[in-house]
Amino acid sequence: QSATSQVIKKMTHKDFLSCFIDVPSSEQPELFLKKLQQCCVIFDFMDTLSDLKMKEYKRSTLNELVDYITISRGCLTEQTYPEVVRMVSCNIFRTLPPSDSNEFDPEEDEPTLEASWPHLQLVYEFFIRFLESQEFQPSIAKKYIDQKFVLQLLELFDSEDPRERDYLKTVLHRIYGKFLGLRAFIRKQINNIFLRFVYETEHFNGVAELLEILGSIINGFALPLKAEHKQFLVKVLIPLHTVRSLSLFHAQLAYCIVQFLEKDPSLTEPVIRGLMKFWPKTCSQKEVMFLGELEEILDVIEPSQFVKIQEPLFKQIAKCVSSPHFQVAERALYYWNNEYIMSLIEENSNVILPIMFSSLYRISKEHWNPAIVALVYNVLKAFMEMNSTMFDELTATYKSDRQREKKKEKEREELWKKLEDLELKRGLRRDGIIPT
Repeated sequence: QSATSQVIKKMTHKDFLSCFIDVPSSEQPELFLKKLQQCCVIFDFMDTLSDLKMKEYKRSTLNELVDYITISRGCLTEQTYPEVVRMVSCNIFRTLPPSDSNEFDPEEDEPTLEASWPHLQLVYEFFIRFLESQEFQPSIAKKYIDQKFVLQLLELFDSEDPRERDYLKTVLHRIYGKFLGLRAFIRKQINNIFLRFVYETEHFNGVAELLEILGSIINGFALPLKAEHKQFLVKVLIPLHTVRSLSLFHAQLAYCIVQFLEKDPSLTEPVIRGLMKFWPKTCSQKEVMFLGELEEILDVIEPSQFVKIQEPLFKQIAKCVSSPHFQVAERALYYWNNEYIMSLIEENSNVILPIMFSSLYRISKEHWNPAIVALVYNVLKAFMEMNSTMFDELTATYKSDRQREKKKEKEREELWKKLEDLELKRGLRRDGIIPT
């Protein structure tokens, strides 16, 4: 930083370069290179009062570069590629500052915004225009945009500033699209970030953005799916459901899961069994999220796959319907408003009805929330219309079981009463109140 400061202090208005519009087109390529080199100078934005004139000069130069690369033809010569990558690397690759709070909670706390954003935003904007240019040649750029560059880029996804992560998402997506040789490497490194996040740190700010990129990558997978992709689904995406901060990226994660199942329906069983394995035990908010994702999966499930998982699935749904937390019960009962799920339930009512019946009947009599009771009545009515014979049998069985339970309960209470009386008499005899 001290060397940079010295450069800044020596820089005066004499070092200012001409604008592109003020020089002949023949001199513009050389001026382009000079401006790129000049923009490698980094300023300290933590000191808000220093180098104001030079900061503004760099900002206007970056703006010029963005416009120049957008409208000029023939500006991307072979010698510009290393200079562009060098300028971008100098500006964006840096050690991210530690969080202001050791206990930073992305759901509660305000993120720390990048102080140098006035420059950084324009560098990202320029780089995206560079990658999207019609003249861009990956065969030349791959010498400079390599694995090391991608690794550094991925580290920046941990930035607290959501504006930066949004630009990074676009940059990485463009690189994935343009450089076929880097695709497997990018997937592997995202894989490593997620594994470290799940099993070691539980902290990484850019999970949602990386999942968003993966959503479109999965969309483009060729069939049949490679074993590597299936393993990524089971070993990485499913365990991502276990982290505390799931709510920050759950929508993107659920989208990736559904994309996989639309590609290969045979993965439905391992996915649903994985969700059952990691089902939240104590967090109602996460349960509601799991139920939402499960409904998205059931929306695309094939009937042949549904039959394989209906028993464990509806045992879990029966537990959710019985939850004292009304939002969990409500979310589970909403499944009966989904036409496709209802058609699957109807086709398999002889299996599903016995699993669900006792929970539903008990709740209809005992649940504290009248809205839940109303929903349960609707579900029971639907079941009755689907399979009235079985419904009557289950009602009769349930009532006789309840009678038996009540009888046992009564017998147990009477036995305890007898035991208490006996104990009382023994105590009185021991104290000599009743003669032996």
